Amino acid sequence: MSIAPFQTAVPSRIDGLTDLAHNLWWSWNREAVELFRVIDPAGWLATERNPVRFLLTVSPVYLETVAGDPEYLAAYDAVMARFRAETSDDNSATWIGQDRPAMAGKTLGYLSAEFGLHPTLPIYSGGLGVLAGDHIKAASDLGLKLVGVSLLYRQGYLRQRLDGDGWQQDVPGSLVPEFEPATPVLGPDGSQLQVEVVLDNPDLPLKIAIWQVLVGRQVLLLLDSDVEGNPEWTRSIASRLYGGDREHRLRQEIILGIAGVRALHAAGYDVDYWHGNEGHAAFHLLERCRMLVAEGMTFEQASEQVISSSIFTTHTPVAAGHDVFPDEMIDRYFSHFWPQLGIDRDSFLALGAHESTGPGFNLTALSFRLSGYANGVSKLHGEVTRTMWHDMWPGLDEADVPVSSVTNGVHIPTWIGRHMADLYFQELGDAWRADSDNQEVWDGILDVPDDDFWARRRRSKRSMLRYMRDRSRVRWLASHDSGNALIGAPFFEEGILTIGFARRFATYKRATLLFHNPERLSAILTNPECPVQLVFAGKAHPADEGGKRLIQEIVWSTRDPLFGGRIAFAEDYDMQLASYLVSGVDVWLNNPRAPLEASGTSGMKAAANGVPNLSILDGWWAEGWVPGNANGWGIAPYEQDDELNDGLEANAIYDLLENEIVPLYYRRGADGVPHDWITVAKQSIRTVAPQFSARRMLKEYVDDLYAPAAGVER
Repeated sequence: MSIAPFQTAVPSRIDGLTDLAHNLWWSWNREAVELFRVIDPAGWLATERNPVRFLLTVSPVYLETVAGDPEYLAAYDAVMARFRAETSDDNSATWIGQDRPAMAGKTLGYLSAEFGLHPTLPIYSGGLGVLAGDHIKAASDLGLKLVGVSLLYRQGYLRQRLDGDGWQQDVPGSLVPEFEPATPVLGPDGSQLQVEVVLDNPDLPLKIAIWQVLVGRQVLLLLDSDVEGNPEWTRSIASRLYGGDREHRLRQEIILGIAGVRALHAAGYDVDYWHGNEGHAAFHLLERCRMLVAEGMTFEQASEQVISSSIFTTHTPVAAGHDVFPDEMIDRYFSHFWPQLGIDRDSFLALGAHESTGPGFNLTALSFRLSGYANGVSKLHGEVTRTMWHDMWPGLDEADVPVSSVTNGVHIPTWIGRHMADLYFQELGDAWRADSDNQEVWDGILDVPDDDFWARRRRSKRSMLRYMRDRSRVRWLASHDSGNALIGAPFFEEGILTIGFARRFATYKRATLLFHNPERLSAILTNPECPVQLVFAGKAHPADEGGKRLIQEIVWSTRDPLFGGRIAFAEDYDMQLASYLVSGVDVWLNNPRAPLEASGTSGMKAAANGVPNLSILDGWWAEGWVPGNANGWGIAPYEQDDELNDGLEANAIYDLLENEIVPLYYRRGADGVPHDWITVAKQSIRTVAPQFSARRMLKEYVDDLYAPAAGVER
């Protein structure tokens, strides 16, 4: 690994900070974060909690001061000892090494179009990327050998800005690798390693530079087309996540899949089995077939070997969420490729054919055909997927379609807020972090005194409100536009029941369902005895006009006197804002149109922080909800037409708020503590944290999918 020199010289006694800054292990270990923060708290915030940028700009005086502070050095030594142990190549002491030793030497290649690891590395857009980030972090914790592949998006996804009319403006971000925990992968000659990939002109291959990001024990390779010598129009292909038209997307997915396989080989990784996270990565299957054919196999032999070692995870039951490219576009980009597979055009196009979704080359169909192991991301999604793709296995009953399910999970150490983490350390010890899928650990939350629990929850909300206001102030100073950034929140009060709704603004997620009956919602929000306030956040895809209209409607509602200033919209939803919301609100709302929510994970994060869910019984909540509303509130979806369902399900939410949720929150004991509410919140933690942790999820992947794909028998 090559690490760029720092402008500020780090004293030798604490020079391990340089290595620590370049490994995202620090991001899920609070003690490591504190090593940077205490050096210069203001500078830490000014650099947006980015330790690489922080060490480039911090005053040498501050570094020299802590290098001579015995208390700091003791903390530094303890953190660095853990860091070295938990990022070592030796996985013998991990779960893999101890419980699944046959997998200890097997390496997984994990390809995903996005990874949500930390806000400082903006190569994610939402749930798919955050799940991939949690996946790789949990793999590091468990000792699973994994190397990830994605793209280096120099413009990131989009930075959301709202104009005076509440319309989303899509502002490109800016990612400078030198200021990020990304370092160039070097070749034998000391220059940055590159591979080549053909797009639509075999005579002009595109050069792809390789960067790496360290994530605990794992390496994530990032592919970059902004390379000197490439035609100018190609240098921006990998610049923005989900930017451009369909053809631009095809080019990105060729880079991810085909150049991704080549990058792994060029960087010296001997991959034993492969996991494609959604259809974006499908072309890796074809490239691996091509390499085997080049070694002398027939396509049939090559495809059998690829199938036996490949896992595919599909994430959406929404037809529009699956990439399909017209045949003429595939002709332009792959007419040079299928002869290398030893097959003709018709055979190649047949690999991506799926009549039910219409004409064109479907990457989900391709992934199913060339992956021996496939799964949905919740039990319900597995059922929906088997129905949706049943026609690909016409000789099988629907129940026998070879698509299993592994319900998503979240990386608990990443997503527990600071105040609740303090409580967990105090009451549960370190086991809540190190053994997060252990039910016995979380049973201990029931023994926490209610007054202590409530004090932590109040601090969490206070921190959220302070962060939102500070963020709004910074945005206002930058733009001098008080109509933007955080609309409505200045009216928010800590003592009022606060409901959070934050996610991608796709229309099926029905962000405005609560506004179905404005007068009834107004009565709930403005009740003088027990008021309620709502905070919304989320981005719409740049091409999703319907999603942008939903955001605009909510922004307008923040200004509507009918709602009494009880609604806010927080601009530019990202992982940092998400972490404050899932730990700071009182109730987490999710009301998708069933069965279109494959899983969802934000509600898992909220529940693990003591925030009960109010949700349609779709995705993960269909598994997580305890009947009787013991750990939150579930609404069974109606089976009418969409418009009628919207009214029925909105009324069900109003009924629960009026009759159960709001009264429960405001019912206080003589000590001022809402004991009955806390009972639900504790059960939310106890039932959700272990069952929906990424640690549990990874163990299921290992036993059910990874081990057989790696050729390992238990």
